[in-house]
Amino acid sequence: MGRTLEWRWFAIVGVFFVAQSFIDITPEGPWDSRSFSRGMLGLVGLTLLYLAWFRWAFDRKGVAPTINLWASPEETWRNVLLFGLGCLLFVKVMSWADLKDWVPEPTGMLLTLIGSLVILNALYVGLITVGPLAPSSEEE
Repeated sequence: MGRTLEWRWFAIVGVFFVAQSFIDITPEGPWDSRSFSRGMLGLVGLTLLYLAWFRWAFDRKGVAPTINLWASPEETWRNVLLFGLGCLLFVKVMSWADLKDWVPEPTGMLLTLIGSLVILNALYVGLITVGPLAPSSEEE
């Protein structure tokens, strides 16, 4: 199923929508709130970025990175874990550096959610591939 250009459009539009949440160019919309419009477009952008990553990483449509899609889960779960921890560390650095004037308000909450979900996924994959829940050689 060769790589398609489809993921690139998701990425381009996703980056644009996330970037717009850093500046105030959105209309008020029917809810009379520019910040709500920015937030909604930012969330749509994050969703598009996730879909772009999924399609790039697994070369297929979908949303759930099930273990059968991973090329070598026994080795890469640690990288996924480090990414999740990096998200949480970045949130902590943002609070220490007092970046609230430079990033949208819910940035810390969203990065904490993303980091937590990524860590949970990585730990699960680690547990069932190399940890105590991994199938023993007798079971195979």
